[in-house]
Amino acid sequence: MTDVRERDPVLVPDRDAGTVKELDEVLALARGKAVLRSPSGHELPLPHSVYRVLEQVVHEMARGNAVRVLPVKAELSSQQAADLLNVSRPHLVKLLERGEIPYHRAGSHRRVVLEDLLVYKEGRDRERLEALDEITRISDELGLYDE
Repeated sequence: MTDVRERDPVLVPDRDAGTVKELDEVLALARGKAVLRSPSGHELPLPHSVYRVLEQVVHEMARGNAVRVLPVKAELSSQQAADLLNVSRPHLVKLLERGEIPYHRAGSHRRVVLEDLLVYKEGRDRERLEALDEITRISDELGLYDE
């Protein structure tokens, strides 16, 4: 498995922020069609799958976020998994112990496969949106929104 410690997050330096924002706008307009040009002038069209990853990475960087690219099968420590979910490590450990997220032990350390964590996160996010929709519906029925 990939050692995620070797993949430090990348943050855009302030001096490059304008260029990254411009690149974000260009990629949005390119609609999946881009060409990579080498210093020697050789041009190679970017496959759509690579373009999509580049577009997502640049978009996050343009928003000021640090980015780390990991293979889906990467294994995360409990702290890395907690950081990805934006929860405390003790809360993550409770989720693991309750069986809500699969994990295994490497010695005394808990390891979580990124793909399993992303499945949990998608489900959690979906449940949150459904709950918000329900609250909105009930509030609307009770006339709590001004028209």
